[in-house]
Amino acid sequence: MNDDIRDILLAEVSELHNVPAGAYNIRLNSQLDGRNSTANIEIVGKTDKSGIDIIIKPNTKNESVHIPAIVTKAGIHDLVYNDFYVGENADIVIVAGCGIHNDGSQNSEHNGIHRFFLGKNSRVRYVEKHIGTGDGAGERIINPQTVIEADEGSYIELETTQLKGVDSTIRTTKAHAKAGASVVVKEKILTHGNQYAETRFEIDMDGDDSSVSLVSRSVAKDKSKQKFVSVINGNARCIGHSECDAIIMDNAVVTAVPEITANNVEASLIHEAAIGKIAGEQIVKLMTLGLTEQEAEAQIVNGFLK
Repeated sequence: MNDDIRDILLAEVSELHNVPAGAYNIRLNSQLDGRNSTANIEIVGKTDKSGIDIIIKPNTKNESVHIPAIVTKAGIHDLVYNDFYVGENADIVIVAGCGIHNDGSQNSEHNGIHRFFLGKNSRVRYVEKHIGTGDGAGERIINPQTVIEADEGSYIELETTQLKGVDSTIRTTKAHAKAGASVVVKEKILTHGNQYAETRFEIDMDGDDSSVSLVSRSVAKDKSKQKFVSVINGNARCIGHSECDAIIMDNAVVTAVPEITANNVEASLIHEAAIGKIAGEQIVKLMTLGLTEQEAEAQIVNGFLK
C-alpha cells in the first residue's frame, strides 16, 4: 500500500509516472529512494547534514532535475538542505515538490531548505507543488524555505502551488539580486477547513537594472487562515512589483502585509493587494447556463487559480 501511495504522490507533485530521464533525487520518509546524475548535472549527498548538492555545469541547456520528497507514514519529521549551484549561462528546469500522506494520529512534517547560487546569465525555472492526503487525525505540515543569490544577468522563475490537504505551512523566500538579475514568483494557494498558510517574501535588489515580480493568488474557505507578507527593498536602480489577490469565502481570514522600501532614488516599486468574495453576478451568470450554485462557485475558484 505504501508503494501505491508513493507512486500516486510522485505523480501528483512532480508528474513522475516512472523513473525520470536525466538527473533526479527521490526522497521517501527521510531516506534516499533513488538518485541519478548526468554528464552536466551532478547530485552529491551532503556529509555534514541531511540533503544534497546539485551542481550544474556552465552552459548546460535543455536539461531538468527532479527532486521530489514523499512522506507516507505518520510521525515523520523530515528536514533536508538542498543547495543548487547553477553555472554561468546554464538554462534548466528544476521540479521539486512534497507530498505527505498521513492516516495516523501523529503529525507528519517536511521542512525543505533550498539555496540557489545562480551564476552569471543563468536561467532557472523552478516548479514546486505541495499536497497532503490521508484521513488521519495527525496534521500534514510543510514548511519550505528558499534562499536565492542571483548573480549578474541571471533569471529565476518560481512556480509554487499548494491546493490540497496541507494543514499548516509557512513558506519563506529570500533573495538578493545583483545587476540585471530577475526574480519572478508565481504562487497559488487554496486552504479549507482549519488550515493555515503563511507566505513570507524578503527581496533585496542590490544591482542596477535588477527586478522582482511577486504574484500570489489564493482562495481561503471555511475557517482557514492565510497571511501574505512581502518585503521588497530597492537598493539600486530597479523595478519591483508585488501583488496579492485573494478570494475569501465562508468564515475564512486573509491578511496581506506589504512593505516596499526605496533606498535609491531610481528604485521603482509597486504593491497591489485585493481581498474579496466572489461577486454574486458571477455566480448568477453561470447558474443561468445550468450550473448549480456550488458548481458555479467551483468553476470560478478553479479559473482564478489557473
